[in-house]
Amino acid sequence: MTRFMIHCVTLVLALIIATLTLLQVTPGPQGLPGLDKLAHFLAFGALAAPLAFAYPRHWRAVALAVLAYGGLIEIVQPYMGRSAEWADLLADGVGAFLGAWGAVRIGRGRRAV
Repeated sequence: MTRFMIHCVTLVLALIIATLTLLQVTPGPQGLPGLDKLAHFLAFGALAAPLAFAYPRHWRAVALAVLAYGGLIEIVQPYMGRSAEWADLLADGVGAFLGAWGAVRIGRGRRAV
């Protein structure tokens, strides 16, 4: 996969995350406890992974940028009829750092073969 394609995948993921986290939630039954935090963890891990894989020496900067993106979303959410939560930002950060770190580890393993 070329770096251009990786950038495109990352952009599409960022737009999907923004859409899903900024749209108003329709009232309904509560989901499983903690499922929202798991979704944040997985989404921001997936967002960080492609760029960290493409730029392994800069994986920490990628993770910080993804965390900043999550922070920006949390700041904007109250203006969109959603609530901002510190726990969401924590899940974003843990997902971003583990996603970036894991992508680098996978990349190193593939390059060693």
